[in-house]
Amino acid sequence: MAGDQRIAKITLDEHTVVRRNADIEHERATAIFDILEENSFAPVGAPAGPFNLHLAVEGTRLILDVRSADDAPVDRIVLAVAEFRPIIKDYFLICESYNHAIRNAPLSKITAIDQGRRALHNEASELLRDRLAPQVAIDGDTARRLFTLICVLQIRG
Repeated sequence: MAGDQRIAKITLDEHTVVRRNADIEHERATAIFDILEENSFAPVGAPAGPFNLHLAVEGTRLILDVRSADDAPVDRIVLAVAEFRPIIKDYFLICESYNHAIRNAPLSKITAIDQGRRALHNEASELLRDRLAPQVAIDGDTARRLFTLICVLQIRG
């Protein structure tokens, strides 16, 4: 049964997703692919999965609409986006610095920026795990990839 406690399908609200540059689209596609390849997702008190997950932003709220494999509602998790905004802003800035550095900077600078980027991503994923803990248990890698998708949802045209 533990193998069924996972996300089998993930979608992003197309009303809030803006098609952006190739780097962002690659990050989005990679995060979704990696989540579907391997994840741990166990909603508290829910029957065994696998689960479909739809992510959206509604106003100032992040919505995780959890459904069964046959698309029956399981749970609707609502998180305040405001709590994540400062770390998302910092993450965007450091990613921009990293993308600029890989084109122009020496390896030592690229490595330092990448270490900062990874540390910030880890901090954000732990915050996400903490906020989700009352409603769903996820592992660290799943949290990291979900945070990436949350960042994509925050990009506006």
